[in-house]
Amino acid sequence: MGSKDLTLLAVGDLVLYHDDPKSLFSSVAAVLKSGDVVVGQVEVPYTLRGVPTFARSGFGHMPNPANNPKDISALVYAGFNVITLAGNHVWDSGVPGIEDTIAEMRKAGIVTVGTGMNIDEARRPAIVEKKGARIGFLDYNCVGPEIAYANSIKPGCAYVHIVTAYEVNEPCPGASPIIYTFAEPRSLQAMVDDIHKLRSDCDVLVVKFHKGLGFVPVKLAMYEQQVSHVAIDTGADLVLAEHAHILKGIEQYNGKTIFHGLGNFVSNFQAFPKDLMQDIRRAVKELYNIESDSDDPSKHYHPEAMHTIIAKCSISDGRISKMGYVPCSFNEQNQPEILKHDERGQQVFDYVADISRKAGLNARFEWDGDEVVIY
Repeated sequence: MGSKDLTLLAVGDLVLYHDDPKSLFSSVAAVLKSGDVVVGQVEVPYTLRGVPTFARSGFGHMPNPANNPKDISALVYAGFNVITLAGNHVWDSGVPGIEDTIAEMRKAGIVTVGTGMNIDEARRPAIVEKKGARIGFLDYNCVGPEIAYANSIKPGCAYVHIVTAYEVNEPCPGASPIIYTFAEPRSLQAMVDDIHKLRSDCDVLVVKFHKGLGFVPVKLAMYEQQVSHVAIDTGADLVLAEHAHILKGIEQYNGKTIFHGLGNFVSNFQAFPKDLMQDIRRAVKELYNIESDSDDPSKHYHPEAMHTIIAKCSISDGRISKMGYVPCSFNEQNQPEILKHDERGQQVFDYVADISRKAGLNARFEWDGDEVVIY
């Protein structure tokens, strides 16, 4: 079907709690706009009429405030034309949050995927046609909470439900357990069915997951490779993921590329309510022993989260011809900046190679000008 060369660019989480969200993209907008298809993950709803859907009951169950729909203009300014929505905060503003986010994105000319007013809509693929090639997207949340999942009568996100099992590794009550995680078969089969249906309707099929162990460097949970490999075995050409708020390793599997975690891309909390930010800081300290005394609420992430990337996929004649990434880092204003093949760029190169190796992944990397090629 496809006949011309085009570029797909993808980034991780986008959190725009800022008085001037366009300014957050000032150093990267030119590069993003050079892409034909530009994909990002929106963490929280965009609405003026949403209400918190459940009381705060601990880290991972805090409804985040909604963003103002006018701030979607920052995403347009930065060049995004595909936004994935299947995530753990999609239900934070209830039905209005989901309804308004989808409507406002579409009004701005941005295609959405992964969330809908029922499970059929949430599982519905997005297909973007550029330069004669059709790029298909599917998007699934793997991290809960389950209240965010769509069903036949409730809005929410598409999902692959992950089951966690524990086994004590020694005959001592209270000992540290071995943790097993795996995809619940019915929801995994639903993803398989979706990929099968989409495969003949597109040239390049992209599956996106909201997955991973939050804030933790290197480590992948058991299910992460399972769901990614199943997606490729079923017909996906590329797997992308985010949620952990820190970069995770890159894998080559059956000739296809898996970005196990694209990390943060824009994650700014300048306009975030101070009391909620304090709650997040306490929780991150308790769970991950990460502490910051900075007045900047965006500094509560792991120090290694300063590194980020833009995944770059070159498509020729309707097929992926080259995979790589553009190295980036955050400046003092918490804005992502494009790096070159210099000392700072080499730090990102070395970091991605190191976390991939430590996670037991097989991708290899080399410089191609100021970008990195994956092979």
